Amino acid sequence: MLSETHTQRILDLANQRGLLRASDLDAIGSPRVILTRMTAAGLLVRVGRGLYRLPGAQATEFESLALVATRVPQAVFCLLTALQFHGLTTQLPRQVWIAMPRGSHSPRIDYPPIRMVQMAGRAHLAGVEEHLCNGVKVRIYSPAKTVVDCFKHRNKIGLDVALEALKDAWRTRKASADDLWRYAQDCRVATVMRPYMEAVAHD
Repeated sequence: MLSETHTQRILDLANQRGLLRASDLDAIGSPRVILTRMTAAGLLVRVGRGLYRLPGAQATEFESLALVATRVPQAVFCLLTALQFHGLTTQLPRQVWIAMPRGSHSPRIDYPPIRMVQMAGRAHLAGVEEHLCNGVKVRIYSPAKTVVDCFKHRNKIGLDVALEALKDAWRTRKASADDLWRYAQDCRVATVMRPYMEAVAHD
């Protein structure tokens, strides 16, 4: 038997948040076992381990980021995923790209598929922004840091993608020359990037 009070509270919360985590129920004093019953009754849809949303709720473009951030809060979204988030690429990544500290094991997530890059020191900590996706706080590199990362990891994503991102970031003024240069030095790709930055600046 579903308690109407608990059910309504949970539905209201799911409507407000978009994505509902099992741990969110603690704040409203509802037992987590109700989630299983509501899912069986068709009132909620399970989209991942411990993650639910309303049936028929429109999956947003960045729902996969919210799913990963809920499971791996320390992950920072990077490279193709960050480019897509900032509108700096025409690529549609098949995997969600995340950066983790050097020595980390790849998180075990059934969905969505992820691709992990290890970063150390300043290269990992610099340029992290926080955004809300489906009510979940996600950590993602800034446009300038993402462009620099693309040059750093050009063997993984292709130099053409890095160049496209640099041109778009420059044209839309999402990244300043100062920011690009600072991150290029932090990530030790200043020598690689210098000719491309000069070419874009004189275009």
